[in-house]
Amino acid sequence: MKILKSEDMNKCIGCFTCQRVCAGMNHKSYSDTESAIRVRTLGGLTGKFFAIHCFACDDERACVTACPTGALTERNGGGVILNEEICIKCKKCADACIVKAIHFTGEHTPPIVCKQCGICARYCPHQCLKMEERVNVK
Repeated sequence: MKILKSEDMNKCIGCFTCQRVCAGMNHKSYSDTESAIRVRTLGGLTGKFFAIHCFACDDERACVTACPTGALTERNGGGVILNEEICIKCKKCADACIVKAIHFTGEHTPPIVCKQCGICARYCPHQCLKMEERVNVK
């Protein structure tokens, strides 16, 4: 299984292409808020960019444990899979995520959860993001 890595963010220029393509392809939206990856800066003209995204936890996935309905399940190789039909939008998964990768765009919307599809990495013009094979997974 492959997982998203953002270890080359020193090359990021803040074009937000990754956010736009994620929102468009996965949520049929033109809004960056509906992206499972969020690029931020530490501020100022010399502030470096960093990416907030699912790190595909391999051990205990706090978001899965926090979900009272079982709408989030473990993805083989790391990360999670969301079943929107049984999600009650309680926001407990977002509160539990240790990297704050899960977020909501509204009160009655399902969470925005990375599904490790790699579309953001594929369209990153500076190869700041990449999909990497995970070894030794359960």
